[in-house]
Amino acid sequence: MDFAALLALPPVQRGFCASLIAGAGLPVAGLWLLGLDLIPFRFAMMHVALLGVALGMLTGLPPVVVAMVLCALAGAALTPFASSRHGLAGPVGLLMTVAIALALLALSLTGVNANAAFELLWGSVLAMATSDVVLLGVVAVALVAFQATFRRPLRLLLHDRDLALCSGVSVQGLTLAMLVLAAVGIAASMRLTGALLVDAVTLLPAIAARNLAHSFDGMIAWAVGLGAAGSVAGFVLTLALDQPPGPVMILTMAAIALASYAARSDA
Repeated sequence: MDFAALLALPPVQRGFCASLIAGAGLPVAGLWLLGLDLIPFRFAMMHVALLGVALGMLTGLPPVVVAMVLCALAGAALTPFASSRHGLAGPVGLLMTVAIALALLALSLTGVNANAAFELLWGSVLAMATSDVVLLGVVAVALVAFQATFRRPLRLLLHDRDLALCSGVSVQGLTLAMLVLAAVGIAASMRLTGALLVDAVTLLPAIAARNLAHSFDGMIAWAVGLGAAGSVAGFVLTLALDQPPGPVMILTMAAIALASYAARSDA
């Protein structure tokens, strides 16, 4: 396979850029979700993203933009439950069920092609438009910039919420911003890996980084580096194997995560 010829094609160039951008930016959100112990949060966002896609197709608005807006609102709505003693399980279950029901109902009543909507859940790296790449880049920059701006309070909050409260950190406001940004990041990456496989660029690099790092700043650096390297490697393998990008990318990052466990046990 002539990779030079492939890389000269605009869809491949956009896919490469999108993979690099997502891999470098979205693992930051994964570290937040791991630190807050809010893994179920991403499942809710996947379902809300489908609802956004359905509404976008219904109204003629850009589906990914609609999905990002709905996910941001859903993330904000879930914030009060993130710190409650009952956790997110109940609200997330309710939100997931209602979102998927509304999405399927909208698709059915309006005659919108359901297959086209579900394609966004599986991702298509070579179907990324320039606007998709730009949107993903804006979100990735926002995630990294937020992490850099609020590095100290974030480190304290992710280490111990009660200690952060006692230290004067605006825990509720910080959590709200983190969940909204994480939700928007999940929605923005749909065309790349698909909403159902977004773990490839969020949680798996974060898990590997947590295994390898010895400090909070080191964890951020490992997450960004491994996310970028794994996403690009997955993209190259997608081209080489001519297989769906979502599964290939998530298996590539899974291999990196597994290797990080081995490295930690040897340390």
